[in-house]
Amino acid sequence: MKTTTRSFRATALALAVLGTLAAGQASASGFQLREQSVKNLGKSNAGSIVGKDASNVSLNPAAMTNLDKVTIQSDLTVIDLSASFSGGGSILGSPAPSAALTGGNGGDPGDPTLVPNMAVVFPMHGALEGMTLGASIGAPFGLKTEYEPGWVGRYRALTSDVKVVDLTLSAAFKATDGVSFGAGLVYERADVTLSKAIDFGTAICASGNPANCFNPQYPFKPQQLDGGFEVSGSDTAVGYLVGMQVAPNDKLAIGFSYRSEIKHDLAGNLDFQNVPALLGADPRFQDGPGGAKMVTPSVTTLSISYGITDQLRVLGDYQATGWSSLQDVTIRRSNGTVVGSEDFSWEDTDFFSVGMEYDLSDAFTLRGGIGWDESPTNDVTRTPRLPDNDRMLYSVGMSWAFSDNLTVDAAYQRIEIDDPTIDLGVHVPSDLSTLHGTFGGYANLFGVSMQYRF
Repeated sequence: MKTTTRSFRATALALAVLGTLAAGQASASGFQLREQSVKNLGKSNAGSIVGKDASNVSLNPAAMTNLDKVTIQSDLTVIDLSASFSGGGSILGSPAPSAALTGGNGGDPGDPTLVPNMAVVFPMHGALEGMTLGASIGAPFGLKTEYEPGWVGRYRALTSDVKVVDLTLSAAFKATDGVSFGAGLVYERADVTLSKAIDFGTAICASGNPANCFNPQYPFKPQQLDGGFEVSGSDTAVGYLVGMQVAPNDKLAIGFSYRSEIKHDLAGNLDFQNVPALLGADPRFQDGPGGAKMVTPSVTTLSISYGITDQLRVLGDYQATGWSSLQDVTIRRSNGTVVGSEDFSWEDTDFFSVGMEYDLSDAFTLRGGIGWDESPTNDVTRTPRLPDNDRMLYSVGMSWAFSDNLTVDAAYQRIEIDDPTIDLGVHVPSDLSTLHGTFGGYANLFGVSMQYRF
């Protein structure tokens, strides 16, 4: 087995992939993004849905009532995720030196990625006093990784590009001075592109007697007839968001929100490249329309903020993400024929964070937080499309109120990821080689935002 070490930067939306390919299968990890608010970024999302932040349009509509002026907010976050892989693989799992997977380290799959979010909140007056309306656009899920064509893991993943953009329209109602309720409609667009290499040489030599693959006289040999496969698709779907906030006094605020799962029927195209003439008439490798189902999960959040003094607040967050809604992905042609199917067997995950905010003055606020984020993936189905595992979050941030109307926020977050392992075996006829190894990774996030009130 050949071992190679590669470093990559997932230009990312720390997201995931649904990928199943004709001559192989691909799976990936959770693809949730929590970068809707730079203020939340600076405290590891502790107290994320009870603050005076326009991002609550998409996080907890009930908390929009915390804003008493028309508020426009823009948040920009750069995500720079880096990792390294050490491992290798072999054709049909053979220990023979000639069976070792060839290939380089994959190169640099991309640059740091900018994730923008925008929101606007409109407190109502007159006959609609107590009601607040809001709108936001942002990316709650996403992923992009890209390897060089000849890397050692090419039969598992080359390009993985998942873009999810939400338009959220929300309304909130203040029932009493301390209690508010809210709801929102989520219009979601999803675009997915996945690709990988296909080892047509092994597919041919293993179709009869697998021993042919290691017979020097056999005309078709492993890794000598590489082709490719790409599937792309898109869809729009609708979900909903509900929330509430209870603030019995000026010190304590508790928020709860629930975002529904959203089901997508992705429709697009299947594209095979460099199919050998021997397989040219094989219906399995014909281009054509196709697609797959994808689910973005439900998200349940509970937040608390408590003022120890007039200047110091302690914050906490718990979030449950319903990743068990993604059990498998099956790619089908438009006539219903299955091209490939992938078992994900993801599990629901928990996220916890604690943080603090301290007002240095009326103009300056400092904040910080730590968090623990659980991965939905497991050692059996994890692939290099986005090697994910449990991680710790460490954050610092600050706010500068230039005036009563304008506030600027900045934040930095460091994410330390537990080393995930890859242990993918042979599953004839879909997966014809193994891939084993370990990733090490971390991420740096930098954010700035501006909030204008009038």
